[in-house]
Amino acid sequence: MYEVRKTMEIAVAHRLDLPYQSKCTNVHGHNLKVTVVCRVKDGGLENGMVVDFSKIKEVVNQYDHSNLNRFLEQPTAENLAKLILEQIPHCTRVEVEETEGNKAIYEPVYE
Repeated sequence: MYEVRKTMEIAVAHRLDLPYQSKCTNVHGHNLKVTVVCRVKDGGLENGMVVDFSKIKEVVNQYDHSNLNRFLEQPTAENLAKLILEQIPHCTRVEVEETEGNKAIYEPVYE
């Protein structure tokens, strides 16, 4: 099994539509740390790579300095993690850290 990981920092803004009082319903920003994990089995490398790091960078950077409400109806860290994973070949896990100690992880379950 081959695995690659890339961690990047991006700055984003968003607001959440919540059914309870929260300061997160106001537009606010985060400096996110995004970690992308991609894996392939032996023999699955294309051009000697699991995925080109530049492809990961391209996908993640499209959200840098943007309002996430343009991309997601409810732009939580959880939903952003899933959105990123779905755009990167061989991606098996995405972690989105809003602050130290607050991290959302998306890792699909295959049955």
